Amino acid sequence: MNKLSASAGKAVADIRDGATLMMGGFGLCGIPENLIKALAQQGSKGLTVISNNVGTDKYGIGLLINNGQIKKMIMSYGGENNRFTELLLNGGIEVEWTPQGTLAERIRAGGAGIGGFFTPTGFATLVAEGKETRQIDGRWHVLEKPLRADFAFIKAYKGDTQGNLVYRKTARNFNPMMATAADTVIAEVEHLVDAGSIDPDTVHTPGIYIHRIIKGKLYEKTIERLTVRKAETSKN
Repeated sequence: MNKLSASAGKAVADIRDGATLMMGGFGLCGIPENLIKALAQQGSKGLTVISNNVGTDKYGIGLLINNGQIKKMIMSYGGENNRFTELLLNGGIEVEWTPQGTLAERIRAGGAGIGGFFTPTGFATLVAEGKETRQIDGRWHVLEKPLRADFAFIKAYKGDTQGNLVYRKTARNFNPMMATAADTVIAEVEHLVDAGSIDPDTVHTPGIYIHRIIKGKLYEKTIERLTVRKAETSKN
């Protein structure tokens, strides 16, 4: 079955106001740049977005933040986006803070059909407020519920027209598990190949999880926070 969409705009056209979306990647690495830009142009409002972070002021999910399209974030880190910080402090956006490992496991649990899990992470902190706690083997744990979404935007290095995907390096953070935890999964890839061109042993996400796929273009691959070593001065 050919799952190729003609464009990113057509792939996201049916995302309604109030939808819940997962967006893969880690910082600005491995993010679905084209799908995010298309959604910013499409204009759906009142969105709940599940992601590791909110991008920066000019890139990634930050585009949707700037447009006022996001009502709630379920996330683990927001320190690189000034507009998000402003909205958060002024009550302009709702945030459900989740430790990074817990966030990953909640998404995995949603994809696997697991009803919840106990973790010691976050006990006796704000993360545990209003949640069931239980002592297991002498250590206190917090009950965390699974996460699922209406849509997932994921990014892969290579994919075929049937939706089989291969990731590279850090792009495997969050993208593979999100592909299992949404009702409609939309993938964008840097390299699109014919069905059967990918060695089955190298497939990370099987096409059965993917509903639509696009060939991305004009990737910026911006560095979230550039850090370089200071120049060494010669000593004579």
